[in-house]
Amino acid sequence: MRTDPSALIASDDRPHRCWLCDRPLGRRVEWHHPLPKSRGGRQVVPLHPICHRTIHTMLSNAEMARAYADAPALRAQPAIARFLAWIVDKPADFHAPTRRRR
Repeated sequence: MRTDPSALIASDDRPHRCWLCDRPLGRRVEWHHPLPKSRGGRQVVPLHPICHRTIHTMLSNAEMARAYADAPALRAQPAIARFLAWIVDKPADFHAPTRRRR
């Protein structure tokens, strides 16, 4: 999987790969701060909406800042890893409800 954000941008400056799952992006793209903005993050990376919602459902901003500001660490987080195994063969514009963690 790719981790370099510059590798996610196509030559026409439109993103083409999701930073989290590395699947091709569809019509809708959301932008995520790997290091939360509230913690000083400035970099943004492209994500599928379902990938973005999953990150924010599974982790708080404090958790993201403390341990998951880079893609490999985030992908290794157990709940995110399960999500990635499930989403791998879904189409780019796939949507499903994101369940809140209890």
